[in-house]
Amino acid sequence: MSDGENEDWSAVAQAISARLEETRMTQMDVASSAKVSLTTLRELQHNQNSRRRRPQTLSAVSEALGWPPAYLGQVLRGESTAAHTDEASDPVLAALKALEEEVAALRDRVGRLEQQQAAEDG
Repeated sequence: MSDGENEDWSAVAQAISARLEETRMTQMDVASSAKVSLTTLRELQHNQNSRRRRPQTLSAVSEALGWPPAYLGQVLRGESTAAHTDEASDPVLAALKALEEEVAALRDRVGRLEQQQAAEDG
């Protein structure tokens, strides 16, 4: 790892939170798979107690989240990151992304309709 001066633990926390939301994995799933304590994962996810971590810890969490082992280390150091190359061409992930976008659009539309209905009733 680096000397600590250019470490961005908040970027690591954001990456973990976004990936948990994206994959719908639980903290317990990731901690168990990475063989780290739930407390360690929570500290990383919420940028609490950002003491130096062993590179193996970040590697294990990266892999548990479906990333290459060096991914979170690269995030920590502000380096460019790349997920697995096969993710870009995975038809299941593409279909899931399309569904997520459609659900988000439908939520927005329902919200607007609810607001319109409330305005008409009020």
